[in-house]
Amino acid sequence: MGSVKAVAVIAGNANVRGSLHFIQDPAGSTHVKGRITGLTPGLHGFHIHALGDTTNGCMSTGPHFNPLKKDHGAPTDKERHAGDLGNIVAGPDGVAEVSIKDMQISLSGQHSILGRAVVVHADPDDLGRGGHELSKTTGNAGGRVGCGIIGLQSSA
Repeated sequence: MGSVKAVAVIAGNANVRGSLHFIQDPAGSTHVKGRITGLTPGLHGFHIHALGDTTNGCMSTGPHFNPLKKDHGAPTDKERHAGDLGNIVAGPDGVAEVSIKDMQISLSGQHSILGRAVVVHADPDDLGRGGHELSKTTGNAGGRVGCGIIGLQSSA
């Protein structure tokens, strides 16, 4: 059937803007690719959240997408939320070029991320290793500075 594609338009605090493309490889991995501008330089936690609801901005997107009820972790960990995509890095110009391949997010099937939200956080994700009370749930990644709902993209 070829690859399934989705897109999320990112909007948020101040000048945070961007767009992300999700391309599902028939072999199972999903490639997240795009560009986000208006960030503070440095690392920003980057996750799929459970709900595609932005009625209250990025706050209403719910917790990390975690269908298997695991602790928060790094993308390479066995113990992680499906939505844990680690960190993206914004350069001195506030621009993050995103290119992440991940096996646990899918655009089809029981645990599809379609209709959910992608969220960019204010602070680095400690990947569950920070020893903070929030490390095992959110990676202590701070506020939600940008988000977008993941929707199917036209195949044209």
